[in-house]
Amino acid sequence: MIRLENLTKAFWTPGGPKVVADGINFTFPTGVSVGLLGRNGAGKSTLMDMIGGTMKPDAGRIVSTGTISWPVGFAGSFHKDMTGAQNTRFIARVYGVDTEELMEFVKDFAELGSHFHMPVRSYSSGMKSRLAFGLSLGIPFQTYLVDEVTSVGDASFRQKSRLVFQDRMQRAGAIVVTHSPAQLRQYCQAGAVLENGHMTYYEDIEDAIAQHNENMGTDDEE
Repeated sequence: MIRLENLTKAFWTPGGPKVVADGINFTFPTGVSVGLLGRNGAGKSTLMDMIGGTMKPDAGRIVSTGTISWPVGFAGSFHKDMTGAQNTRFIARVYGVDTEELMEFVKDFAELGSHFHMPVRSYSSGMKSRLAFGLSLGIPFQTYLVDEVTSVGDASFRQKSRLVFQDRMQRAGAIVVTHSPAQLRQYCQAGAVLENGHMTYYEDIEDAIAQHNENMGTDDEE
């Protein structure tokens, strides 16, 4: 369960304050995958950052039970002078999971070969993404945050990623941000629409997509 209590966040722009959360009171239920919809600039990524703990609200608070992932596939926190293996060991210790189990999972999943034991600064962007995706899925979080990232790499790797993610969703919830209605339907049961700093929950993802399309004045777009 993730509960937003009077959550408020605004940014100053040349045109005045831009409010992305206007005293939101909202609960993401336990074990449910929720698609987060809203127009560009509505504040979806900002909300995800606050839930993930990397940004503070201006007022209010976020209360949660259970573990919450960092955004799936986020590669921005790796120590570049450490190897992929060393970064994996460090993260395992931080999150209190079995180091060797996580090492084996990430090594197999990320398909980095000998690069797994080379400094991350030598990685291509795709290699860093595969390492990050493997780490995200290698730790059994109770809620996964997914912000416009579902998989990287070639078709075979993307298929493997989808299968592992779907397996995780059998035992966990998620908050998913994506512009793809097909992906929302694939991964989410429910939806939440963020509009003008307010959020509305829909138990059926189809109702959330329909409301979002009405807000945008559009039909379904892939």
